[in-house]
Amino acid sequence: MKSKALLVIAVVGTFVYACSPKTATTAQTSEVKKIELTPELAEGKSLYENNCGKCHKLFQPTKHTKEDWVPTLDKMARKAKITDEQKASIYNYLVANL
Repeated sequence: MKSKALLVIAVVGTFVYACSPKTATTAQTSEVKKIELTPELAEGKSLYENNCGKCHKLFQPTKHTKEDWVPTLDKMARKAKITDEQKASIYNYLVANL
């Protein structure tokens, strides 16, 4: 009886493992460049996450080109009530990976 129970547990465990979502492999994660965050870029990242992330999901910095980020930041800076200096810091963070 114990061997049947162990077999059932092993089969169910294998099924659950096979059906579970898999994490990204190194080939998938190597597409995103890793940059070293300077204090200015770290500040821009923090501002981006804390101000922009309050109202909507955050876009990957590579979702837009350098030129495409300008009107987006201009529009959203007014809504988020951030200064021009903060907007520049966010912009520098977003385009550092491009």
